[in-house]
Order: sequence, then C-alpha cells, then structure tokens
Amino acid sequence: MPTTTPTRAPHHDAPTGPRTGATRVRGGLFDAGQLVRSLPDAVRKLDPRVMVKSPVMFVVWAGSVLTTLLSVTDPGDWFGWTVSAWLWLTVLFANLAEAVAEGRGKAQADTLRRARTDTVARRADGTVVPGTELRIGDLVVCEAGDVIPGDGDVVEGVASVDESAITGESAPVIRESGGDRSAVTGGTKVLSDRIVVRITTRPGETFIDRMIGLVEGAARQKTPNEVALNILLAALTVVFLLACATLPPFAGYAGAEPTMVVLVALLVCLIPTTIGALLSAIGIAGMDRLVQRNVLAMSGRAVEAAGDVSTLLLDKTGTITLGNRKAAEFVPVHGTTAAEVADAAQLSSLADETPEGRSVVILAKEQYGLRERHRGELAHAQWIDFTAQTRMSGVDVDGKRIRKGAAGSVTAWVHERGGTVAADAGSVAQRISEAGGTPLLVAVEDDRGPRVLGVVHLKDVVKHGMRERFAELRRMGIRTVMITGDNPLTAKAVADEAGVDDFLAEATPEDKMALIKREQAGGRLVAMTGDGTNDAPALAQADVGVAMNTGTSAAKEAGNMVDLDSDPTKLIEIVGIGKQLLITRGALTTFSIANDVAKYFAIIPALFAAVHPGLDKLNIMQLSSPDSAILSAVIFNALVIVALVPLALKGVRYRPVSADRMLRRNLAVYGLGGLVAPFLGIKLVDLLITLVPGIG
Repeated sequence: MPTTTPTRAPHHDAPTGPRTGATRVRGGLFDAGQLVRSLPDAVRKLDPRVMVKSPVMFVVWAGSVLTTLLSVTDPGDWFGWTVSAWLWLTVLFANLAEAVAEGRGKAQADTLRRARTDTVARRADGTVVPGTELRIGDLVVCEAGDVIPGDGDVVEGVASVDESAITGESAPVIRESGGDRSAVTGGTKVLSDRIVVRITTRPGETFIDRMIGLVEGAARQKTPNEVALNILLAALTVVFLLACATLPPFAGYAGAEPTMVVLVALLVCLIPTTIGALLSAIGIAGMDRLVQRNVLAMSGRAVEAAGDVSTLLLDKTGTITLGNRKAAEFVPVHGTTAAEVADAAQLSSLADETPEGRSVVILAKEQYGLRERHRGELAHAQWIDFTAQTRMSGVDVDGKRIRKGAAGSVTAWVHERGGTVAADAGSVAQRISEAGGTPLLVAVEDDRGPRVLGVVHLKDVVKHGMRERFAELRRMGIRTVMITGDNPLTAKAVADEAGVDDFLAEATPEDKMALIKREQAGGRLVAMTGDGTNDAPALAQADVGVAMNTGTSAAKEAGNMVDLDSDPTKLIEIVGIGKQLLITRGALTTFSIANDVAKYFAIIPALFAAVHPGLDKLNIMQLSSPDSAILSAVIFNALVIVALVPLALKGVRYRPVSADRMLRRNLAVYGLGGLVAPFLGIKLVDLLITLVPGIG
C-alpha cells in the first residue's frame, strides 16, 4: 500500500439543512402556465429546418403537408381534412413535449440571468474597469459588499461569500487562498473582509454563462445513445416508407385502390411515431432532473454514462463518514494517567487549527476540567504548527517538548531523541485502528527523557443509512470503492461498517488515477467525486467526474459535472438519475414499437377486407368501417403522445434490481402494455366516431 496520506480540506461549508431553493424551478409538469408559454415555441418548431432534425417527425410533417394539399384540391373530402388535422396535431404534440421540457430549462436560465449583473472591477493596480473588459490572469480586489466580477481563484485573503444566486443556499460560505476552497464564481457577493481574485475565464465564458447555455438546451448535443436510436428509427421509417410506396401496385392487383391520404395515414401509424416524438424531451428532462438537484452536467453524454456506471469511487471523510473526526477518548500507556495525556494533548493541540485539533482541546476541558488555554497566555512558548509534511503539532514550554500527531511521526520523533515507546502504545493504536478510529500519539520530552504518554482516539462516525444505500448500489450492479488517506486497518474497519465492496488506503492522486485506469481497462465505467487540484487528473480520467462547487477551478474544469451543493454523497443520486434516463428511453421505445404492431390489426383489415372478406377475421377490434378504422388509428396515434409526455418528463421509476429482472418487468409493463393499449384506445375512439352523424 502507498505510504503517503493526502490532506483534504473539510467540507464544512457544504449545506446541511433544508435548502431555500432560490434557483429551482418548481411547479407541476403540466401546469397551465407552462403549457401556454410553450405553445408558441411548439408552433415555431413546425419550421422544416427544425423538423428535419428528427427523421420520424419530419416524415409526419411531410405527410401533414401532403394531405393538406390533397384536401385543398377536394374541399368536400371530410375524411382527408380530418386526417390532415390530426396529423398536424401529432406534429404539434411532439413539438409541445420538447417545448415543455425546454421551457423548464429556460425558466432556470432566466433565474441565473438575474444573478449575472454588469459589474465594475477594481484591479489590484488601482484601475477600475467594467467586468466585461477583464482578461485571464487579471488580479481584482473584492471587499465587503462587492459583487465578484468574474470566475477566478482567491490568491490573497479570506472572505465570507454569498453564493445563493448560484446554489440557492442562503448560508454564506468561506473562500480563502490556497487549499480546496479558493474558487469563486462571478455574480456572487462578498459579505465580509477582503480578497484578491485572479480571473480564470474570459467574459462570456463564465460559469453562469455556461450554466445558462446548458440548462436552456442551447449547448445540448445528442448523446451516442440518442444518435444510435435515431439511426434505428430512421431505418424503420425508411422500411415502412418503401412498404407503403410499393403498396398501390399490389393493392391494385388485388382489386383495392387506397387513396394517397390513406397511404399517408398508414405510414404515420406504422412508423415509430411515439418514441420519435418523445425522444428529445426524454433527454432534456434528464438534464433538467439534475438541474433540479443543483447538479450541472456539462453534456448529456455524462448523464448517460452515469446510468451505465459499474464502479463508484467515494472519499471516506465527509462522504461515507460525517467528517471532521472528533476526539473521543484519552488512553494512557503504562506508567501514565489519562489526565496527564489529556493535559499534554490539549497543550500540543493549541497549535493545531484543524477540527480534529480543536476537538482535543474541547474533550480535555469537558472530561478533566482543564481550562481551555490560548497561545497568547504562554508568552515564552515556541509553537509547532501542524503541517501535512510533519503530521504533528506541539509546543516547547517550561523546559518540556510536547508533540501530538500520527503514530509513525511521533514514534520517529521519540526515537530520534533516544527515547523509547511503551510496549502497549502499539497495541492501543492498533486496537483503535481496528475499531475504525484514528490513533494520535502524544509524547513529551522532559527531565525524564523522551517518551510516549498515551493515545488520543479520534472517531469518525459512518453516516446513517450508508450500508443500506451501498446494498442498493450492489443490487444495481455497481461496485463501490472507498478511498481514504487512513492506514489500512482503519480503512478496513470503516469499509466493513459502511458495507462498501473494496477500499484503497493511504491513497495518493497517483493511486486514484491508477485505480480508475485499471477499472476502465476491464471495460467498466467509473464515477468519482473530487474538489481539489490534486483530484483534477482523476476527475478528468473518470467517465463521470463530479466536481464540488466549493472546490478549485481546476477540479471544476476537469469534471464533467459540478455539484452546486458540494455534497459528495449526491453521486449516488446522479447514478440513479442516469439509470432512470436510460430506462425511460428504453421503456418508451419498447412501448412505441409494440404500439405500432397492434395498429396493423386496425388498418390492414380496413384496406383490404372489402375486396377480400377473409381478411375481416383480422379485424379483431370489430371496427365499424374502413374510414373509421383509419381515422381511429390516426387519432389514437396523436393522443398517445400527449398521454406519455408526463412519463417522458418525470421518468420511469427506477428500482435497484438486476438487469434481467428489470428487462422482464419492462417487457411485461411496456411491451405488453404497448400491445394492449392500442386495442383499447382505437376501439374507444371508433365507438366515439360512430356517434358522429354521417361517419358511422
């Protein structure tokens, strides 16, 4: 195993309470206002330059134009006018499904535009320029009350920043130079103190600009699965087009002469119109579901990849465990007392500003009544600050040297000074590690020589329900790997308690990268989260890289998703949304194809039963007349699109079951349902048509 332990900034500024939802677009999928706002867009999409992007719906559009022209030449043909009207409605319903899906994204974009204001930037050299004139590398000064003029990294200072315009979270966050919380976003507001920001993006390419383009759908390109499905649908359309084109000669030979209107109606009913109409809306809705959870996907490809993920890499601290490990116990070694360990640990922790160090001070005060001292009280003390390199903190005061830190570092410090480590120190540290905790050794050098006094037990609690969530992922066929900088014993204990499938201990950035490449070499798709610059290579290598919004600009540029809430556990939700997208597309494709099969029994008998009465046996639905049969099929073909739009936008509910069970379920529900629904629907429409005078 690697021996280097990477440092991480705790995610203490990630939202934990109820969200304000300032940037979320709420409301039902089919509220009246949304329909009214989307209708003009649906009409504008009737432009043939737009329709041609969907081969199936372009054929329906062309059929609508043709039947309209034929009806104009024969104004008294009520059948032709009725078929033409319903064909236009079919196209309009398809456009409306896409427009409603896009409308929700546009509403989100409008909210973001309000956050993007024209700001004035004060450069570090004292000059004041409009924010639009800033260039990459410019240094700008932002003080309390200033709106940050562009995306960048804090290079000097620390400040409290209001990011509610971006995340919807009202609680301010801390942004400071260095570490993993240095990135700031243009349009956010400084609430206190002063920072110097180095601009990292050009005007018009800021994070908000990218968000607006993506949620509006302007930058949404078809994913590989969508392209493949479009090719399949186009191929089926060509097959049925050729079949209908060659039908008149055969029909004439048989003694039947179908009109052009009937042939167009037959073609529209047989091609996969339903999925062709809903395909774009399904993809847009998948992106929108991520936006509603405050996750920005840089491409639809990333959302699809999330649905196919088979390996999930998760950090231990803050993701699987609560993070910010706290001191739980002072354990003395032979010859010392717990009170002595607590006193020395508290003194040495005054130079440790990490949450763990502060918890040691608090525990000593609570358990042994030791007053919390401050560095200023010990005027002659020499403080040893905690660093990632030494992995120790301490103090030299009153002729004593006290150190507290990682077991290996403290042991080496004692040995360097010729001291000895009590025999039970190692066994105590191992017991704590095996229990899932982290041992910190406390040592002192005084007139008795260098020696270890005892061990501080740091405890990190596994989040409630994590074992159940990982069990769900296992049922989904996803292997979970915990990544941690802890030693192997601690890592194994936490992994066993959380229920992950595997773990990588003492992980370095190189180790993460190597693990991802090994998984991908085995044909598996990998997802991971990260927030630091050291995570950027792994985020770029992963198939689904989710960067935290609190992280560095390098991490956000490397990932193909950004979580605005900076909640690492959301990766599990993202995988579920990706799977829901794929299942929805597959389920509605199955329904559409099964739907078309059932329509054969409505139209084919209607075309030939008069010439060949024997074909009337295929008229299972007992439709009243040929005209009624064809018209019923066309009307049902249009109405089923409207009926399925809510399902396309909401998505088919995903359940974590095996792939074969999921396939059987979808075939039973959507395959069988696609066969049965047209029989019931077309028959019902036929009964209603027969009530109209002059038709039945």
